[in-house]
Amino acid sequence: MTLLDSDVWGRKFYSDGWRDSAGEHPVTEPATGDRLGSVGLATAGDVARAAARAAEAQRGWAATAPRERAAVLRRAGELLTEHAAEIEDWLVREAGSVRSKAAFEVGLAIGECFECAGLPSHPQGEVLASDEARWSLARRRPAGVVSVIAPFNFPLVLALRSVAPALALGNAVLLKPDPRTAVGGGVAVARVFEEAGLPAGVLHLLPGDGSVGQAVVEAPEVRVVSFTGSTPVGRAIGERAGRLLKRAHLELGGNNALVVLPGADAAKAASAGAFGSYLHQGQICMTTGRHIVHESLVAEYTAALAAKADALPVGDPAREDVALGPLIDRRQVERVHGIVTGSVAAGAKIAAGGEPAGAGYRATVLTGVTPDMPAWREEIFGPVAPVVSFSTLEEAARIVDDCEFGLSVGILGDVGTAMRLADRIESGKVHINEQTVSDEPGAPFGGVKSSGTGSRFGGAAANVEAFTETQWVTVRPDIADYPF
Repeated sequence: MTLLDSDVWGRKFYSDGWRDSAGEHPVTEPATGDRLGSVGLATAGDVARAAARAAEAQRGWAATAPRERAAVLRRAGELLTEHAAEIEDWLVREAGSVRSKAAFEVGLAIGECFECAGLPSHPQGEVLASDEARWSLARRRPAGVVSVIAPFNFPLVLALRSVAPALALGNAVLLKPDPRTAVGGGVAVARVFEEAGLPAGVLHLLPGDGSVGQAVVEAPEVRVVSFTGSTPVGRAIGERAGRLLKRAHLELGGNNALVVLPGADAAKAASAGAFGSYLHQGQICMTTGRHIVHESLVAEYTAALAAKADALPVGDPAREDVALGPLIDRRQVERVHGIVTGSVAAGAKIAAGGEPAGAGYRATVLTGVTPDMPAWREEIFGPVAPVVSFSTLEEAARIVDDCEFGLSVGILGDVGTAMRLADRIESGKVHINEQTVSDEPGAPFGGVKSSGTGSRFGGAAANVEAFTETQWVTVRPDIADYPF
């Protein structure tokens, strides 16, 4: 039996074992429309039962020795390594990933598990100075039950980057994946930890619709919500969590800028820009959505970028050697095309692409773009690269920051000039002489403004802050004297 054998999970969800569900959701291959299987859908009632069970199981899991929790995380990483090819196949077929993207994603997931295996033995607090004759300590304690709501685009790693640290630090988890990628972003996670020896009741997989999403936020046992997805949905979750006095970690959208400085190598810059805009069909929160090029290079850069876009084949990554696979569904194809045609109607010019290609969309370059056009203002989530020019560093900084998002910025060219620009802009991440798409398990990840609530993923400091609470503890040698 393989790790993801559908006989285990078909028409089921995971909560104290694999349970039959009242409803099901088809697992569909976006490139062909073929049905790959069917996952079970949870209900709000299932969430209520899972949350109660998670709260019960969490107490025992938190009391488990750090070395035992670390061993589960290491074993999860080993299982991901052993079954990498199988999981990659699912990411190709279910999420429309090209093979290299799927391999990259599984590699990140493996790194996430091994990185988080160090968290159980990470320092859990500090000794505080006190004016009293006592010891004063601040220690970190597990938050309790954590809800993780994960998206479709990098379904495995964007689930694991919250699930793994939350588990490592002694929490129980309710995982709600996007139903469109519930195998790669849900079943794979549940099966890995099931086989790794995670105790029953600590992790629950609860695919479902909006009512299930609302339930995993509102369940009284849940103390922390970790959400990755669109800004409008993130705002709604943040508002709901705020009313319930729960912490919400929100990693939301982006419309990321790539700045090409004067003197940069235009050919290499165009290669970086193409990767940033077209990796996984532009369906990444870090996708390069705005190309801001110095006026001395803009013609050369645009021509080179358009040539690369025209050379990138679009098709079915499970059956063809392509650079771009399908978009997640037909509705997204229509949305991307609507943004492109709307911008062209407003005066933009198509230098490459600009049309659907089966279930995908051709790599597109737009010129003549102005700030009021949808291709410039909106997060497209498709393979579209709008290009504008700038003349001064001050103008470049203004263009970068004239955006509601603030997730990732790439700056190509002279390092000293790039450093001066980096000091002037608002962004959760800045990559000098790299494009905007970059992630590592040990690095903090998060954005500012409408891109979310800051770096709450990646690295020990961010993870401990995200998934634990601070408790103040004092100790005296004897009972203190009081005036009463």
